[in-house]
Amino acid sequence: MSFEILSELKSPAELRGMNDQQQKALAAEIREVLLTIVSDRAAHFASNLGVVELCIALHSVFDFSKDRLIWDTGHQVYPHKLVTGRFSQFESIRRRGGLMGYPNPQESEYDLFVTGHAGSSVSTVLGLKTADDLLFKNENRKSVAVIGDGALPSGIVFEAMNNAAGLNKDLLVILNDNKMGICPRVGGVASYLDKARVAPFYNGLKRDVSWLLNKLPVVGEPVEHMLGHFKEALKTFFHGGMLFEEMGFRYIGPVDGHDIVSMRRYLEMVKDVKGPVLLHVFTEKGSGFEPAQKDPVKFHTPAPFCRDENNEIVPVAKDKSVAYTNVVSAAIHAAMQDDEKVCVMTAAMCAGNDLGAIRNEFPERFFDTGICEGHAVAFAGGMAKSGMRPIVDIYSTFLQRSFDQIFQEVALQNLPVLFCLDRAGLCGPDGPTHHGVFDNSYMRIFPNMVVMAPGDELDVKPMLDFALSINSPTSIRYAKTSAEKVTREVAPIELGRSEVLSWGEDGNILACGVLLSRAVEAAALLRAEGLDVGVVNARFVKPVDEEVIRRAIQAGFVITVEESARIGGFGSAVLEAANGMGESTDRVKVLAIPDEFVEHGDRDELLADLGLDAAGIAKAARQLAKQPSVGHASA
Repeated sequence: MSFEILSELKSPAELRGMNDQQQKALAAEIREVLLTIVSDRAAHFASNLGVVELCIALHSVFDFSKDRLIWDTGHQVYPHKLVTGRFSQFESIRRRGGLMGYPNPQESEYDLFVTGHAGSSVSTVLGLKTADDLLFKNENRKSVAVIGDGALPSGIVFEAMNNAAGLNKDLLVILNDNKMGICPRVGGVASYLDKARVAPFYNGLKRDVSWLLNKLPVVGEPVEHMLGHFKEALKTFFHGGMLFEEMGFRYIGPVDGHDIVSMRRYLEMVKDVKGPVLLHVFTEKGSGFEPAQKDPVKFHTPAPFCRDENNEIVPVAKDKSVAYTNVVSAAIHAAMQDDEKVCVMTAAMCAGNDLGAIRNEFPERFFDTGICEGHAVAFAGGMAKSGMRPIVDIYSTFLQRSFDQIFQEVALQNLPVLFCLDRAGLCGPDGPTHHGVFDNSYMRIFPNMVVMAPGDELDVKPMLDFALSINSPTSIRYAKTSAEKVTREVAPIELGRSEVLSWGEDGNILACGVLLSRAVEAAALLRAEGLDVGVVNARFVKPVDEEVIRRAIQAGFVITVEESARIGGFGSAVLEAANGMGESTDRVKVLAIPDEFVEHGDRDELLADLGLDAAGIAKAARQLAKQPSVGHASA
């Protein structure tokens, strides 16, 4: 397919000069580009197919070179990138040095925030609007947030809506309702929105109806009952907007989000409405591509595929390796079979954390809280207090949102909640919003917390079983990568004890987490060069193995290796322990993620850039080996 419109489109302002047929043709071109991209890489797909017409309509009605637009979450931003002048670069998306798969202010003036998490759009748009009213009093800049129904239950959304109503700002929130997060939406708000789908169109009439009813005379009991029933009937009839109206937003909808002409008309209608407005838009994830419409979970971020002459899907390559996510899921499943007190909860990441089989087999002990990470952790604290053994299975980067609940409701209470931190480390093409590099630092600061990291697949189940056997909060981190097995006789898991694979006379590498295999490879390279370097599988970030640390420092140089932030991580824990024991740290080198946000790219490429591959570890060892020993302080 030739991209006649996209190839000539330089600015979204050009959309305002297009007729209906040209905009529909543009929508078809955008969908074809999306299909082309997923032929050779994993990329967000179904969500982007669902917002094509909405995106075109928005840029046709508003001028976002001065007006404000936030997409929540940003994984649905591909059509936006295409209509804001980035078609010529689009082939590079989600590749190192190319376009980010999320909004990126460094790419375009039309991207205001890097939005990789969910729920913050109403807050940030309210901030933008409030500042614009103060700084650009005569310009009347518009502010629009597009938020999905999966993100809507996030607590911060309701905090922001409450504040917006109090400030009475001219603010447009578009509820992009496709009945999905990544997985089907859950909870009370989901049920509410399901009812709204069968309600008729509603244009903020509640206040007018209330005014009319309050003017009617009350002349006896039967009339009061009649009015009461009338009010309830109206509430039922206009069900879709009542929640938002009560929160101070004028509700309008529902509207068909795939009808460009209709969308433009409603956006024009709400553009100059005073006060906060919520426009409820129905879309379908995967719209325009039947397989994605039928299975939007599978096609959220599908494996690369192309189409044959019959338009049938042909997988380009199927990765048959088992990921750490799958290994952890299997270990959780086994634990739930063995112990009826074990339960698991996740925050809208059932598919991402491979928990489908657990949900199906143990529905009474599986809990999806929606995109409400703080609630999930506090919920787990309550369950632990009553005697259950809850497992909170959440991506490392998303668990950051529950920092206070980890502190107050779990660690402070010393409750046996197990945190399984998926995607801990570099998440490849998802980039800085999703790299899980801070958990070692933020988990180890809490008293009572035990922090662990399996060195390979063989560590996973014993480590998870150990965590479920102790009466304290624990965390286990693992990367988004294929599981590996390091050949050895696996030592049992003991609290605060590392596993020594070999001792070296010249130096030792203390590997924390799944970079263990890189450390083993680096040691082999060094031994071939004549340097005797040992390898230790640290296993514990907290408590660290002081006995092994002391011996390693006294033996020669020490390199700590971790796929997490250098500040406050495992390497910091080793330096702190050495200082406490009075050992010199002159020949201790910490290899970790530097104090910067790492851009997107292939995980192996990023590890090499950061010196965390085998070659980088070996290079650091050679440099340390040249440094003279300065002796050791007494303990």
